[in-house]
Amino acid sequence: MEYSVKGDLYYTKEHVWVKIENGTGIIGITDFAQKQLHEITFVELPEKNRSVKRNDEIATVNSPKASAPIYSPLTGEIIDVNVELEENPFLINEDPYGKGWLIKIKPTNLGEEKGLLLSADQYRELLEKEVAE
Repeated sequence: MEYSVKGDLYYTKEHVWVKIENGTGIIGITDFAQKQLHEITFVELPEKNRSVKRNDEIATVNSPKASAPIYSPLTGEIIDVNVELEENPFLINEDPYGKGWLIKIKPTNLGEEKGLLLSADQYRELLEKEVAE
């Protein structure tokens, strides 16, 4: 199976992506993650203006197959959540890197992502190993 990996994003080993845009981290789950979950039926999102630390649970994505906790790849404050997902959780399946984003975070340490997260190439290598197992 083919999995889309965008070159301008950072990734976690837990299949979460981050895009840094104008000092804000936009966060969602990867194409691999949404394909593993299959049909996403419900998303539990956090409250806005909540401070989170890296690796705190920030959301839960549910499908008939599984319930998956989503952990923050960055430390900061949640400044926006994708309320569209409450009515249309399938947007994650349709467009995981676009309309299916989960939250926006204002990082307390901009640049933290560079040392702690995977590049697109590193993430592709991780996927190759996981798919081979």
